[in-house]
Amino acid sequence: MTQPLAETLTHLRVGNQTFLIKFYQENRDLFARWARRQHQLQPAVAHELLRTVLVEFYDQVADGRLTKLPPDLRAHVYGMAAQNLQTTTDESDVLPAAESGRRRRLLGLFTQLTADCQQVLMFFYFRGYNFEKVAGKMGFANATVARLQKSGCLRRLYDLHLRAQLAADPASGDA
Repeated sequence: MTQPLAETLTHLRVGNQTFLIKFYQENRDLFARWARRQHQLQPAVAHELLRTVLVEFYDQVADGRLTKLPPDLRAHVYGMAAQNLQTTTDESDVLPAAESGRRRRLLGLFTQLTADCQQVLMFFYFRGYNFEKVAGKMGFANATVARLQKSGCLRRLYDLHLRAQLAADPASGDA
């Protein structure tokens, strides 16, 4: 990690992930130990969390949300992981059983969409990307194409939802 910080960011922005791979290899055991002590996570779960956080860090650099490397990258990554864990536990603690079931069913329908549709909806709704950024990430010609793609994917998800409702209660479709 003796590489100059500006050079590291430049490499990350153009897709060279060598820095992150090296960071992961050098820090995965330390991270697993920290995750076990602080959050009672098993090593395999901690390693998956570290990979998830590093992918999010990479996305932040690639998208320009992170313009300079934090002074202590390890502390920054650990903070992102703690925030990720906190968000996950907060969401699972508050959801009533009916809402949890609804979300589980929706996730099941979501997995039936094509990979591109899933990606478009994830970028727009979960990552909060605007249509310009979705177009850039997906390789669409412009923001209008991204908007139309998102609309079509949402329509497919809605159609899957209606079909699932009809399959669950055929009498409700006879009106």
